[in-house]
Amino acid sequence: MCTANTTDTIPEPLLNRMEVISFPGYSSLEKFQIAKRHLLPKAMEKAGITEEQLKVSDETLQAVIDDYTMEAGVRGLKNRLDTLCRAAAVKLVSGERQAVTVNPEDLRGLLETVPIRHDHVLEAKAPGIVTGLAWTQAGGEILFIETLFTKGNGKITVTGQLGDVMKESVQIAVSLVKSMFPEKADLFVQNDLHIHVPAGAVPKDGPSAGITLTTALASLVTGNAVNPEYAMTGEVSLRGVVMPIGGLPEKLMAAQRAGVKQVFIPEENQDDLMDVAAEVKQALKIVPVHYVADVLRMTGILEPEDGEDQTRKAS
Repeated sequence: MCTANTTDTIPEPLLNRMEVISFPGYSSLEKFQIAKRHLLPKAMEKAGITEEQLKVSDETLQAVIDDYTMEAGVRGLKNRLDTLCRAAAVKLVSGERQAVTVNPEDLRGLLETVPIRHDHVLEAKAPGIVTGLAWTQAGGEILFIETLFTKGNGKITVTGQLGDVMKESVQIAVSLVKSMFPEKADLFVQNDLHIHVPAGAVPKDGPSAGITLTTALASLVTGNAVNPEYAMTGEVSLRGVVMPIGGLPEKLMAAQRAGVKQVFIPEENQDDLMDVAAEVKQALKIVPVHYVADVLRMTGILEPEDGEDQTRKAS
């Protein structure tokens, strides 16, 4: 029996001879219950601290999970709570305090580390910027697709350490937007197009940003901004179809954490919703889509009648 965070690094001949059982990452609520019932009591026992000597509020536990860990499991959470209990034990043994109460604002000093920065939805919307969802070995994250026209002669610049597959998604998105908005085709000839995916220091790859790239470009050429509380994931084809992707549970958890309200997912990924925590599904409006035009219509880029025409055209 073997365990791994990703199958990408397993040699293909070996992987073909394995039976792969996938486990989705823990939700924030599951992590909270694991920490409160198991990890914190064990950490206190290990440090020789009683419940009367150390008080950790529920808000503090949630802050440790949200701001000081970035993982699908709870290994890092266990380490943080161990550190917290050791720091409290030092204060107790030194006679500085008879009892320690830890509040969220105390964590930075006790853990001796800065909080992890997670992206949140943008406060203002602007044409050409759309929120996407990404899968990482540490869980899900949101990402922003930023597009910009500058005067030029049709050059396309892509930045943000994108891999080959994601660069191909850019080409598909450009071709698809040109075909859906033929009256805007001159914009791609008379201007240079710059596509950027922050954070630039983090490598990114995979086809699941296809729908986000397409929507961002459609928003740019039409001037219609997309609500920043909308997020999306899905591969796209030149037929205008939104195709299935992986890592949906982790992506939806990231959307919930970031403050997203509505998520567009591929229609063929609906079965994966069985693996998504109930509290995540309750916090999000999840909209399955089959055609790119469906997304453009529901985000306000296309008028309803135009969207219906494009859907029929794609079919």
